[in-house]
Amino acid sequence: MRVTVCRDCCCGSVRKHPEVDHGAQVARLRAIGEKVGATVRLAECLDTCETSNVVVVQAPGAKPVWLGWVLSDAVLDDIEAWLTSGGPGVAPLPDVLELHRITAPGQRGAQ
Repeated sequence: MRVTVCRDCCCGSVRKHPEVDHGAQVARLRAIGEKVGATVRLAECLDTCETSNVVVVQAPGAKPVWLGWVLSDAVLDDIEAWLTSGGPGVAPLPDVLELHRITAPGQRGAQ
């Protein structure tokens, strides 16, 4: 499993989200990754600034799940619980995370 965290101009921006400790958020996601056997990587831009902060979860054989507005420890708790239960392709996305699901930039016109 791979977790990609956007950290360019909007995601990770103290200017846009001064209430978020972006470094602590990445550290927490890395700790979750270690716990569930996922690789966590940072991306410069995922081209969806309007929904920052963005996290993408990918698992072999499953469609990537794009999550936006990842701005609180509560959302990280929900991501951790979902990944601990198996994540994409194994465990259904909980309703609370469904509220954070966003459409990948390349898929927006296909809807």
